[in-house]
Amino acid sequence: MPGDMRYAAAKDEALKPGMTVGLYGGSFDPPHRGHRHVAQTAMKRLGLDRVWWLVSPHNPLKPHAPSDHLERMAAVRALIPEPRHVVTGIEARLGTRYTSELIAHLTARHPGVRFVWIMGADGLGSFHRWQDWRAIAAHVPIVVIARPGQSLKWRLGRAGREMAGMRVAAIQARKLARSGAPGWTYITAPLHAEASSDLRRGR
Repeated sequence: MPGDMRYAAAKDEALKPGMTVGLYGGSFDPPHRGHRHVAQTAMKRLGLDRVWWLVSPHNPLKPHAPSDHLERMAAVRALIPEPRHVVTGIEARLGTRYTSELIAHLTARHPGVRFVWIMGADGLGSFHRWQDWRAIAAHVPIVVIARPGQSLKWRLGRAGREMAGMRVAAIQARKLARSGAPGWTYITAPLHAEASSDLRRGR
């Protein structure tokens, strides 16, 4: 087993009942300050014990293949070396293809851990295209962090409209993380406009 996979397995076993853990998934191709902003904002506002950066080996919704998986994991670790931010390739280790499968595994394996799904506002815009997205919303609370110029657009999208009745005020975000699904909240904070697509074009 490669070193990065051993690292992920060790962190998986380190979870303890009572922890509140944010799950932040994506290609992170490349990771940038906008990603860091989302993760740090979620940790602070929800009072999370950990944020797991789930570096996906693939993304079925993106037309281009991501760069090398282990290189992206290393780049995320360089971006955010703080100890409570755990960079993991658990999706590759388990062989899960969809977020719904991974969440089902984690919640079954760690019933005493409170998991929260973290996404940027742009992710909310495409959430209705995810495999079993309603099941995700039914199993874990969701926190959406504002991204530049997209707040109203994505909140009025299909997923935002369908989940409108489950939304709680941002001031209740910490309580939501501990009370469990269903429920989601939308948090605004000072923003970073840096985007992965811009960085790819600049390579």
